[in-house]
Amino acid sequence: MIASVAVSVLCFAASSAEACTTAIVTRGASADGSAYVTHSNDTFSSDPNIVYVPAKDHAPRSMRKVYPSAIAWDDLPEYACFSNPRLVAPERADAYAWPGKERTKPLGEIPEVPHTYAYIDSDYGVMNEHGLMLGECTNGSQRLEYLEPKPGHGIFYASELGRVALERCRTAQEAVRLIGGLIDEYGLWGTGETLLIADKDEGWALEMQPTPSGKGGFWIAQRVPDGEFFVAANQFRIRAIKENSPDQIFNPKLPKMLNEIGWASYDKKGNLDWVLSMKAAEDYHPYYSLRRVWRALSLVAPSTKLPAKVRNWDTDAYPFSIRPDHLLTLPEIMELHRDACEGTEFDRTKDNGAGLFASPYRYGDSKWERTITARHIAYTWITQTNEKNPAPLMWLSMNAPAESVYIPLAVAPLPDAYTQTDRTKYDAEKAWWISQQVTILTRGYYSALHPEVAEAAHQAEKRSMALVSDAAGQSPEDFAETLRKNAERTLADWKSLYGNLLATHDGDHHIDYDKSHRPKADNVEKY
Repeated sequence: MIASVAVSVLCFAASSAEACTTAIVTRGASADGSAYVTHSNDTFSSDPNIVYVPAKDHAPRSMRKVYPSAIAWDDLPEYACFSNPRLVAPERADAYAWPGKERTKPLGEIPEVPHTYAYIDSDYGVMNEHGLMLGECTNGSQRLEYLEPKPGHGIFYASELGRVALERCRTAQEAVRLIGGLIDEYGLWGTGETLLIADKDEGWALEMQPTPSGKGGFWIAQRVPDGEFFVAANQFRIRAIKENSPDQIFNPKLPKMLNEIGWASYDKKGNLDWVLSMKAAEDYHPYYSLRRVWRALSLVAPSTKLPAKVRNWDTDAYPFSIRPDHLLTLPEIMELHRDACEGTEFDRTKDNGAGLFASPYRYGDSKWERTITARHIAYTWITQTNEKNPAPLMWLSMNAPAESVYIPLAVAPLPDAYTQTDRTKYDAEKAWWISQQVTILTRGYYSALHPEVAEAAHQAEKRSMALVSDAAGQSPEDFAETLRKNAERTLADWKSLYGNLLATHDGDHHIDYDKSHRPKADNVEKY
């Protein structure tokens, strides 16, 4: 049910115990020969501002500022670093200029290169003009949950590492080696992280963990075989560390570093095991991560009959990557991120924890299993690159895609609706709020409204896919303009959808409970 070289990532905001899901679909696993990377940014503290960072030329001996990020853990007032806006740095992009707000203070600097590429940025880097694609998820480690940024510690968190890669690299392997080198030289702070990195030809999962000293960092990358699908969900996925393997890249000193610090752990075959060495246990719920991994792998390859329940967090029951039962289509990849385990014993729309209108979401502070869809998703992207489209593109859904629509955008200046968005102030012209209106209304009466919203999304996405297909001969500039106009039209339609839902259901007229959640009739006694 899902396609070729794509990557999807689920991220985890440690400050509020939230998380992301990320995946790669390689070109040999997709029906249209595209490579894909997916990422859902799952946190209530996310900044919904989507930013186009233009290509730039830099003077000799210039330095690049390395900024902190509140998405790593929490706000850092001493650096004027907050969740919203995530960055105040006008030199990076116009959308990072916030008049009246204090500029974010850098943690350090690195030498600049003569030319940097254009890319799309969010809480994490998305994609550059050459089709280099990223996804991300935060990973728990019982060895070290979080290393704060302070003098003497490393200057890089995963988000800035990804941005430097997008600025400087054309291929996934080039990006892996650059990021690893930056960790070795400048050090790592924050939490354990996975970055998914892919180009049109290959995809890699790069996993990293700070050291207690704040010097350098532990990191390893593994190639996703062409024709296979990979997913990560807030837990390290790489197992045996294989020296001299063409499918792994890591600091040659990694085995020695793990042994010297006392973290080295070995599997039953005697292999140095990355997951065991990091003690990558579930942090929030026994199946907060593993349920999503199981579900994604089972959706793309149901024939494997992977076990839904396993003995421990360190299970080897789930393979690193998997060959889909059939080549995945873009609509199938989109639906993966809308999944709430429907049709399984874990179906969130049918058990006693579902809302009165069969809502798949949970509310309150209790600890529950995670499904791929979640109510705290700020946005989801599916990046796509191939030989046919005029330029690489991303399919962006604001809020949870189960109640929203994917809209294609190029690595180019974006419609105003996506930029300079303040999550704390309602603005009817911003994509975040246009989507939020439909999302919140739908969640109140899920079983009654969701079918109509889903149908509207599917029709809009079908139209967008036809538009992309018909644009094959356009120049990259004309393609970007085509997508901008389509985005504006789709957002206008989504505004109308909100009004139509209000009018059609007229103060919840004709609304009824989902039959499986209808309360019992009152016991009325005659008088």
